[in-house]
Formats: sequence, structure tokens, C-alpha cells
Amino acid sequence: MADMEPRMSRPRACVATGVAAGLAAHLGWPVFVVRAAFVVTSLAAGAGLLLYLWLWALTPWEPGEARPSRRAPVAWLLVSASALVLAAAWLGGGGLAVGVDDGSALRWWLGAVFAGIGLAVASGAWATFIDRPEPERGPRHELTIRLVATVLLVITALALVFGESAHWHPVPTFAAALAAVLGIGLVYAPTLVTAWRELTDERTKRIREEQRSEIAAHLHDSVLQTLALIQNRAGASSEVARIARAQERELRDWLFDGEAPADSDLGTDLRDFAAALEIDYPVTIDVVAVGSSSERASGEVAAAAREAMLNAARHAGGEVSVYVEASPEAVEVFVRDRGAGFDLSEVPSDRLGVRQSIIGRMRRAGGSGEVRVGAGGGTEVRLRFPAERAGLENTRG
Repeated sequence: MADMEPRMSRPRACVATGVAAGLAAHLGWPVFVVRAAFVVTSLAAGAGLLLYLWLWALTPWEPGEARPSRRAPVAWLLVSASALVLAAAWLGGGGLAVGVDDGSALRWWLGAVFAGIGLAVASGAWATFIDRPEPERGPRHELTIRLVATVLLVITALALVFGESAHWHPVPTFAAALAAVLGIGLVYAPTLVTAWRELTDERTKRIREEQRSEIAAHLHDSVLQTLALIQNRAGASSEVARIARAQERELRDWLFDGEAPADSDLGTDLRDFAAALEIDYPVTIDVVAVGSSSERASGEVAAAAREAMLNAARHAGGEVSVYVEASPEAVEVFVRDRGAGFDLSEVPSDRLGVRQSIIGRMRRAGGSGEVRVGAGGGTEVRLRFPAERAGLENTRG
């Protein structure tokens, strides 16, 4: 089957809307040719303008996570065009004051006034809906545009009411002045719409949080307690207990933890890894983290700790405790199991798992690793990483 034609999209870095650039890329034409075509066809009863607006409304942005950015100050261009059109209307409508016209001058004058009012309203809408989310412009830019447009419309309304055109053409002048006053309201309408959306989103979020709290309370009183009872009755190393622990962890994460970032902290990463090990091995792993560590899940300490936890789950089983302590001087991780234990000096030299994956990894990263027999039996792995090395590693990453 022949390849389908790729869909048209707008570039996220554009001059104003990205319509011309997106259409040019889709057709394989130069951008200036597409822009010139829009201008020329707009002279034919506005066909090019209608096509432009249609493509702007229906063409999506190109795939990506970056926020669209625009180089052209569109809001300022619109409010400046409004001022120029309104000024041209007053300069070109001098004949209306003496009432000497055949109707065409009046229509031209009204059209110019309404066009200027529409451009002022459009500048406020653009500043609110388009420019405000952009970091380069933001709320201050929106407020400035809105104030300029308001001043321009107030001057227009006063000039219409107290000007000589109100004497010679009272009805059209009153309609134009009323449009200017309504335009002031429309300049602020997008702000009200945005505030209403934010209020609605906040209310929806609050309702969802309340429902989530109710679900969490119900599950905590029923399902989570049932899973804990199953673990106590079945024994720590049984298959049923391992499945129950895994389900309990997943349910607690869904209820209370929310979404974790892509590169989480050390304690979160080790808890997630412990949950995965409990599914694959007959082991119970408790992870306790104390202090605030700058060490991330992508660092060498996390990799060495995961290797130590895997060895404990694979060779010792039963109950394993992981203790993470962060201080201004260092980050330390202790992995203790209650297995038979072993002496590292008695391990053959060709067995490089512990020596390279744990001790060697920590030494190469600038820390230290130690494997020893626990005080009450079993094995204890101690990892230490200086705090300044952790900060340097995260900066490089």
C-alpha cells in the first residue's frame, strides 16, 4: 500500500500563527510564495483571509512538548492598526460634519470606525488567549495591551458623542459610540472567560480530590486491610503473600503517591525496585529514607544499592531492610538481610559481581562500598557517597 501523505501541521516556532510556514512545508513551496498568495487572494472578496483563518482553526501544531512561540508582536500590531484606522476615519470624514455627502462617505466612515473598534477588541483577545501563556510576554504584556485598547476606545466613544458628526448624523454616530462602549467590554471579556475557566478547573479538581479521598478511605478500610491480613496469615515468603504485597504497594501508590517524575529521588527509586523484587523473589523488603538527598535515581549510588538489594533477594530471601540516610556531608545506604551471610575474602577472585557492581562502582564514582557480616547474622552492605560528589554528578547529568 502506498504511503499516506503526511498531515499538515504548524511549526511551534513561528512568526504569528505558523499557517503559511506549515502550508509551505506541506506543499514544498517557498514560504514567501505562500504568504504572497494569501495576500493576493485576500483582495478577491477576502477569500485568502477566510482560507487563512480556516487553516489556523483546523491545523494542529507539529508534534512536541515545547510551547508555541511567536516572533511577531501581533497584539501590538493589532492595536496600532486600530489607532491608524480610527485616525484615518476622522481625517477622512471631515465632510460629514457639514452634512455634505451622498451616503458613500458615511458608509466608508462607519466601516472604518467599526473596523478600528474590531481591531482593538482583537488585540485584547490575542493578548489574553495567545500571548499570556508565553513566558516572553505574560500577564504584564496582556494588561498593557488591554489598557491601551481601552484608552483608544474611550477616546473614540467620547469623540463620537461630543463631535460634530453627532449633530449631522445622530443615529449612525450613536451606533458607532455604542459599539465603542461594547468594545471596551469585549476587551475585558477574554479575561473573564479565563477567570471562569480557572475557577471551573479548580472546582473540578477539588471535586476529584474529594472523590479520591472517599475512595482512598473506603479502600483503606476494606481492601488494604484485607491484603495486609492475607500477608500475615500466608507468611512472608509464600507466593500468596508476595502477590498480596505487590497489589498492596500498587494500590497505595495509586491512592497516595500520584505520578512520580521521570528521574525520581533515591528513596522513591529504591522503593519501586523493592516492590518489583517482591514479585519475583520470596522476600519482603522495607525501605526507610531519612533526610533530603540530592542524589537521583540515575546515579551510581542507586545502581549499587539496587545490585545489593538484588543479591539479598536472590541469595538470602526472607526479610531485607534498606536504610537510606542523607546528611550535609554524605549519602549512606545500608542493605541488610538475614541470610546465611558470607565473607567477601572467601569469594573466588573470578566472581566479580559484588566486587565490581557494588564496591568497584562506588570507588569509581568517588564513594566507598563495604560488605560485611551483620551483627545478628546475615550480610550488611554499606554504601557511602560524599554530598559534594552527588551534587557534581547531578550537574553533569
